[in-house]
Amino acid sequence: MKLEGILSVSGKPGLYELSARTNAGIIVKDLESEKKFPIHNTQKVSALTDISIYGLSEDKPLGEIYESLYKAEGGKQTDVDLKDVGELRDKLEEVYPEFDRDRVYASDLKKLFKWYNLLVKCGLLEVDDAEEEEESDSQSKGETKG
Repeated sequence: MKLEGILSVSGKPGLYELSARTNAGIIVKDLESEKKFPIHNTQKVSALTDISIYGLSEDKPLGEIYESLYKAEGGKQTDVDLKDVGELRDKLEEVYPEFDRDRVYASDLKKLFKWYNLLVKCGLLEVDDAEEEEESDSQSKGETKG
């Protein structure tokens, strides 16, 4: 998964990729339109790696939820109806049964699944490089050097 540097900007729809830092803020690239623009220090920005979903016993990082959802959907976008809150809750419950239904609002669910589909569309939720390295390391250890 490549969630490093992917941001949510308060008051703006969609997701953004960090492009550069400036004295007055940051430069981001919209994942959908690929247009770059500045975000000033006064605007609230959240990194997806810092976002968690409330759970009954403990909160779960968004990356772990997306990884589970990606596996459950076979690496494809989800076809869940973003306007059907019951369907959104049921889909999240499939991948995270311990989520707190009282503290995870309908607006959170809509963002979660909308962002998921966007990340899949942009190819940012593919198999993690660390997992690929582990596989290649285990294969190379089996080889003998002569």
